[in-house]
Amino acid sequence: MSAGRRAGAGEWEQGREEERRWPGRKKEAKMSANTAKPLTFRFIDGEADVRLELSNDADHALKCVEILTVFLKDVETPGGGPSQAHIRFDQVGSIRPKEQVVLSHKTWVNGKIAGADADLLARLKVINGEVKPYVLDISWEDPEGKTRFQRIPVGH
Repeated sequence: MSAGRRAGAGEWEQGREEERRWPGRKKEAKMSANTAKPLTFRFIDGEADVRLELSNDADHALKCVEILTVFLKDVETPGGGPSQAHIRFDQVGSIRPKEQVVLSHKTWVNGKIAGADADLLARLKVINGEVKPYVLDISWEDPEGKTRFQRIPVGH
């Protein structure tokens, strides 16, 4: 507040209300400027299926690596519709520095696990020049125990 200005009743009450809700907490919040993106990915085409490989490009291990469920757009309903299919990835306990891991996943369609013949992971492959309608939302724990996040646009 400037030296010549006094707090009005509304400002004072707002400050008091904030103190009651968050006792002992300062009004200033620290924001992390950490923009490191240690994870890279690639799709591996196998004989019968497609797999997702994550690489840890950091110089430290990443613990509890998890990708949120990816809900796929409904291609059968004109104009789109509620998602009938989604892909769930298994959590990885840790990825050591400069290590790659191939993630296990399951495709679910209408609430049931789809068979290998109905796997939809290939829809997450990136095609140059095409819009990337999906995102891999990845979380992990850094060496200090802080949860970090990275978003990677994917799909076609």
